Amino acid sequence: MHMLAGNLHSAIVWLISLASIGLVLIRPKGWPEAIWAVAGACLLIICGLISWGDAGAAAAKGTDVYLFLTGMMIISELARRAGVFDWVAVHAVRASRGSPGRLFLLVYLVGIVVTVFLSNDATAVVLTPAVLAAVRAAEADPLPYLLICAFIANAASFVLPLSNPANLVVYGGGMPPLKTWLATFGLASIASITVTFLVLRGVAARYLNQRVRGDSESAPLRPEGKLALYGIAFLAVVLITASGFGVDLGAPACAAGLVVAVVISFRDRGLWNDIATGVSWSVLPLVAGLFIIVEALNGAGALKHAVQALATMRHWPLAGGVLGTGFGVAVLSNLMNNLPSGLITAAAVKSAHAAGPLRDALLVGVDLGPNLSVTGSLATILWLIAIRREGLDVTFWDFLKWGALVMPPALLLALIAVL
Repeated sequence: MHMLAGNLHSAIVWLISLASIGLVLIRPKGWPEAIWAVAGACLLIICGLISWGDAGAAAAKGTDVYLFLTGMMIISELARRAGVFDWVAVHAVRASRGSPGRLFLLVYLVGIVVTVFLSNDATAVVLTPAVLAAVRAAEADPLPYLLICAFIANAASFVLPLSNPANLVVYGGGMPPLKTWLATFGLASIASITVTFLVLRGVAARYLNQRVRGDSESAPLRPEGKLALYGIAFLAVVLITASGFGVDLGAPACAAGLVVAVVISFRDRGLWNDIATGVSWSVLPLVAGLFIIVEALNGAGALKHAVQALATMRHWPLAGGVLGTGFGVAVLSNLMNNLPSGLITAAAVKSAHAAGPLRDALLVGVDLGPNLSVTGSLATILWLIAIRREGLDVTFWDFLKWGALVMPPALLLALIAVL
């Protein structure tokens, strides 16, 4: 009887959790993602499927993520309202000289730099509005250029430890030195970035057959804009320094964002009101809800199953184990988002004492695998929120058509590169 009750408890947890995650993905009635994640977490608590104490502890685990996202969103809002995105747009359009292919390459290269040195979330939050402003100025179809922001945010997210907060989650306190990291993931990152570009460029070819406008009028950047631009550079230096010393990135990112905001506020008194109303704060309860759902899933056996799967992979031939692990966690990430899958697999890595290529494959799968679906990663959800704010949208199925072509070959070659 006790076993039956335990199985029923686990089944209900899985049902509520997966239903909640599914609603986050499809957004019935267009309601924000956060509503469904928080509703699922609250239902788990109300039904006694996770205690208040465990739920609070689970939400507290996301503190570093909340702080990191807060810093990024503040910087993005500062840059947006100060005209930095419009200024960048004009220079990008001029550099393209009317060539859609050249504009495509420029956006991709900028996306690599932003992702590597500011993280994939920054690409989604900071770069996407700038790219949209650029393509509107160029009078080009925005879809292929916006998709660059989504895909490169994940494809380049394991060049450095700071390129994706998920990297710190998977490795926990065992983050390898930067030299070792580059030796492990350098070739895999090159494969991921190159293959993603080639496939994406090929798929986007039909959108790039007409010249774009390349004569946008330039306007000097206002003093507030210069401060915001310097603030982005300051944030990059702070994050790289923190990563080099093995410090969690959340507090430095948030502190840097607030410092830049305080400096600009001396010239712009209305800044704080715009930050309060302009930033997509709903992202924070979304993340908190997902942390609680993951904790409930772990209690219902998700962690146990993940540990067993890793133990099985350890007995496979190395190539099979790496490919099976990478593609397995990639599928899991697209089914439930890579934030919960990353948390579950990180705990499984610690419990199973996994190391070497298997752990490396897990990280690549968590980082790159989400390029299949629009809700596969937190960065892509942030990207979707950013374009919806500008009156655009990309449906789940439209993104899947691109992702099904772009992600698998990039993931395959990246996993081969970590062997």
